[in-house]
Amino acid sequence: MKSKFVRVLLAGAVTFAFSAFAQTGGAAAPSSPATTAAATPPASSNNVPASISMTGTKVGAINIEGAIFGSNEGQKEVQTLQKKFEPKQSELKQQNDELESLKKQLNTQGDKLNEDAAASLKKQIETRQKSFDRSVQDAQEEFGSQQQEIAGKILQKMAPMIMKYAQQNGFGMIVDTSKPWPQSPILVAGEGVDITKAVVDLYNAQSGVAAPASTGAKPVLPKPTSGAAKPAAPKSTEPAK
Repeated sequence: MKSKFVRVLLAGAVTFAFSAFAQTGGAAAPSSPATTAAATPPASSNNVPASISMTGTKVGAINIEGAIFGSNEGQKEVQTLQKKFEPKQSELKQQNDELESLKKQLNTQGDKLNEDAAASLKKQIETRQKSFDRSVQDAQEEFGSQQQEIAGKILQKMAPMIMKYAQQNGFGMIVDTSKPWPQSPILVAGEGVDITKAVVDLYNAQSGVAAPASTGAKPVLPKPTSGAAKPAAPKSTEPAK
């Protein structure tokens, strides 16, 4: 599950990760983003092609989001995050149920209540609705923030592997297809040029993280209904096949 927060992260993190790799001449990935930040300043994406020996002629495509969250490590981390948010989901569900109960009471008994009672009930609903919407948005933002951390951690280790794969297989350019056109300049990329699955397989083998047991469940945080801004609905996290 990914949100617009992860996409914002990836827009900068992809450049940072690949630039750092280029400046170290293809050395092994740093142990952590914090270490990288201290040792290698972020470089502009315009410097990447000049720094990396990409002499191939083929053009490849990779769904960075799909690769990160389709890896065994990514899936396991997201499952752990989902488990962490289960109490918050239960809390929000309870708030939502109570709110819906009040709305039902107003709909079924509103015409039988006196003016003061009806006004009091409407005010209670309005107050709880605002509180509920804020709680939902806060939960979504917190979930997205922690999802960013997962993506950044994995990307730091995956970026050198992507570059090595590209160099060894004759690719002169790799484009990211995480966003659909027209959000990205990539109109379409056929399966023949997609390296997502190959990268995920290599990463799984190198990381040594076993595939997590499928729970079949996805965290579903209730959506605010007051029109407040909220993260976009996540896309599929499965890597392209």
